[in-house]
Amino acid sequence: MTTSAALIPDFIRAVGAVIRDNAEEVTALDQAIGDGDHVTNLQRGLEALDGLAASLGEDWSAALQKIGMSLMSSVGGASGSLYGTLFLAMSKSLKGKELDQASLAEAFAQGVEAMKQRGKAGLGEKTMLDVLIPVANALQEASAASLPLPQLLENVEKVAAAGAESTRDLVATKGRASFLGERAKGCLDPGARTGQLMISAIAGVLRNSG
Repeated sequence: MTTSAALIPDFIRAVGAVIRDNAEEVTALDQAIGDGDHVTNLQRGLEALDGLAASLGEDWSAALQKIGMSLMSSVGGASGSLYGTLFLAMSKSLKGKELDQASLAEAFAQGVEAMKQRGKAGLGEKTMLDVLIPVANALQEASAASLPLPQLLENVEKVAAAGAESTRDLVATKGRASFLGERAKGCLDPGARTGQLMISAIAGVLRNSG
């Protein structure tokens, strides 16, 4: 699997569409346990990326660096900083490389590790990392097994969905939700839900591009 950076505008459009289509659901989740502005912040960042898409070029490292910097400057709240960190770390990992199964797995793992360090969070704390850590693990397992793209995408979508669902019964330790304690149980984490939606949207583009 070698993927062209020319697909990035398609990824951005697909992610923007899935966040827009699920905005009401995610906003309800965020109003229940968060600040209520998660979707608004994400949409602001995605609009900025849409305007940037045509100038991202063919080099993955350079494109991801631009994406990371744009997200950090345009998205409010913790999400902008964390997703910006993800893409900047991925950019560093991919410098001078093509994007294939092995380099993607390594870059995403490094990006998620950078997010963990920046957010001082890990698995089981009711955050977007409950989706992204399992996805990183699934990508590394798929790379080690040289899975064909359809199986890789199926596995990634399954673990992303399971990761988002796992947050329902977790007690949050980060952000506003952490102040609710046990009362946050029974509600999906909005950041985990949008993480899952974005992973699914990107998988859909890759599935259709082949």
